[in-house]
Amino acid sequence: MPSFHLSAWLLLASLLSHVLANPVTSLDPRHKKHHDCTKPKVFIISMFPPEADVWYGIPEFDLLARNITVPGLSPLYPDAHCTSNGEVCQLVTGESEINAATTITSLVFSPLFDLTTTYFLIGGIAGISPEVATLGSVTFARYAVQVALQYEFDAREIPDNFTTGYVPQGSTSPTEYPQSIYGTEVFEVNEPLRQLALSYARTATLNDSAAAIAYRANYAKSPLYTAGSQAPGVVACDVATSDVYYSGALLSEAFANTTKLFTNGSGLYCTTAQEDNATLEAMLRADLNNRTDFSRIIIMRTASDFDRPFPGEPATVNLFYADQGGFVPALQNIYLAGIKVVEGILGGWDTTYAKGVNATNYIGDIFGSLGGKPDFGPGSEFNNNPVVLKKRGMRRGRRMGVALARK
Repeated sequence: MPSFHLSAWLLLASLLSHVLANPVTSLDPRHKKHHDCTKPKVFIISMFPPEADVWYGIPEFDLLARNITVPGLSPLYPDAHCTSNGEVCQLVTGESEINAATTITSLVFSPLFDLTTTYFLIGGIAGISPEVATLGSVTFARYAVQVALQYEFDAREIPDNFTTGYVPQGSTSPTEYPQSIYGTEVFEVNEPLRQLALSYARTATLNDSAAAIAYRANYAKSPLYTAGSQAPGVVACDVATSDVYYSGALLSEAFANTTKLFTNGSGLYCTTAQEDNATLEAMLRADLNNRTDFSRIIIMRTASDFDRPFPGEPATVNLFYADQGGFVPALQNIYLAGIKVVEGILGGWDTTYAKGVNATNYIGDIFGSLGGKPDFGPGSEFNNNPVVLKKRGMRRGRRMGVALARK
């Protein structure tokens, strides 16, 4: 081999050795080392821009000081926003279950963040049941229930003994517990943490509007809707997740019953949203991979509109045409109540929140994936132990989720 060729081969070998020792991917921000990660104390989850905008330009902190592009986030909302010290961050998922699941999965598995001790504040607007609360109210949930994960019949074709066209999967009656379970039907979050969030939010002065005051007065016509006719407040009640944006007394009553059924009577249906169960499933899977702490999740929804009309009002008018007046106050109250929660966590970080708030209740999904015995559903699928991921798999003979034996 001529010496020129030998020199070329030696140079090539040297270059190859250098590349292998210093891979070019180290220049890619997606491959930052752990010490370069942002480690927030609080991460605010917004679902669409109006919910996010209330956090920008506030006196307490500047969320737009740092903008971090995270691969996998929505093309419309590709950045997470953080304060200059990285203590508080926020992003927009995009509306609906698919957008929420995809965005949150991308966030929690991103090497750009260390979220192992982060508190997540899900802060969005929602529909509200006038049986429980009113326009502008701020709610904090213990349970999130995926109410539309059921069989559905057109209500014009249901049997006389059915009260609704929704039937739990694997069952043959609207009142029978689902016999085919997918795992995302119900999530339960940290109750002591919820109580702390409630206590912080109750120190806020909430916003209202003249239009909301006038519209909610119509609900005083029914004793059932007394709560709906009152001024806004801070309420402990639970959230229903459905991609379908529904309206009307019949559907709302059906999903209130679903909430009670799926939570073994513990849940109190009040708010209607499109994302929360999807967000929680992504966070639970991240916890199973030591990326997040599921005990550090707060679900806050503010009431922008009633889920059903007042007596004598058509359901279509309630949804399409009525000036309910709740949208703007609900958005403003995300900030007014939410900032109290954020400040409570930051202010009590060293004494309380760094080490975590011990959950005295069960937390997690209907399977018991994080360990412990669910206080809803058929019980743990994993003998009350946390999931061991490398051993987890489909069990022989199981189809359509977890198929339960018929009674």
